[in-house]
Amino acid sequence: MPKDKHLIGKILTQCIERNNLTLRTRIKQLTRKTICVSRSIENHEKVIGAFIEKHMLYSLDASSIFNSR
Repeated sequence: MPKDKHLIGKILTQCIERNNLTLRTRIKQLTRKTICVSRSIENHEKVIGAFIEKHMLYSLDASSIFNSR
């Protein structure tokens, strides 16, 4: 990654960790072993993929609003 594009800072770490926490808490299939478990790997992958797509879409919308200020 070019040095001018590489950003370092506490706020960026907090944003990344917040996204990770959101993924873990919202996708119950990753956090619980006995409840909300998909019966097949295909269903599990579909749920995770759909959530990540939706989450990234909202993240991009929020970041464009944040960067436009």
